[in-house]
Amino acid sequence: MKIIFVCTGNTCRSPMAAGYLENKKIEWLEVSSKGLFADKSPVSVNSALAMKEIGIDISKHISSQLENDDIKSADRIVCLSKNHFDYLLSIGVSPKKLSVLGSGIADPYGMGIEEYRKCRDEIISEIDKLFENSFFSGFKISPIEQRHISAIAKLEKVCFSEPWSSEAILESYSHGVKFFVAENEEDVLGYIGFSAVCGEGYVTNVAVFPKYRNIGVGTALVNEAISYCKENSLDFLSLEVRKSNENAIKLYEKSGFKVVGERKDFYRNPKENALIMTKYFKEN
Repeated sequence: MKIIFVCTGNTCRSPMAAGYLENKKIEWLEVSSKGLFADKSPVSVNSALAMKEIGIDISKHISSQLENDDIKSADRIVCLSKNHFDYLLSIGVSPKKLSVLGSGIADPYGMGIEEYRKCRDEIISEIDKLFENSFFSGFKISPIEQRHISAIAKLEKVCFSEPWSSEAILESYSHGVKFFVAENEEDVLGYIGFSAVCGEGYVTNVAVFPKYRNIGVGTALVNEAISYCKENSLDFLSLEVRKSNENAIKLYEKSGFKVVGERKDFYRNPKENALIMTKYFKEN
């Protein structure tokens, strides 16, 4: 997927946005930045300094003009203000390609370093929100089908020391476990399985292929399970997570789960305690 960030001169906002997204090193995202009125100027000193403070080097960036070939090849053009969006719309760019980052990012051009830091932090916050909303991934969530089984079994082997086999997945499905997959046009990205029994929900597994992590897939899968529970009037949804798995714990916390207990030596290979995390939909 090709993403282009666009601002006016391509020396302040859009280089910072592209630098942050590039730094995530998502192998199937091609990221660049352009300007509507760029003149091959170097990146602004304060933009480079603000990004250097968080360990990202954009000092070699040279501004470049957004050309027709760029527009044609881009999958998404992310404008740093509504004015950029309106201009590109006025010259015939498809609205399906266009979006504005947040509600627009104010231009810090000519201001002091503090304004650039604020700009940087706002850009980072808004890009992170796009990940949470699956903006960059182009995937959809759907119920499991027979064609997904082999990919899910492969994913189990990648993620878990004691993976479920294709047969185990099919057996669980036949006994009422709900499965949802995240997929794009080419791949299964991840899946979630959970049971709904007597008004209670229990997650069996959540897994995402490594190359599709940190783009909102896990969050989308968990939210799909939450939506199912709400629609079917379940009291709560509960799960176990390795105590050391900080990324997963943060994901669940963002979705409203809270630690309610701990299971000693729940996991093997390696042995480790599990935290019990639960999201309640009704007062208990």
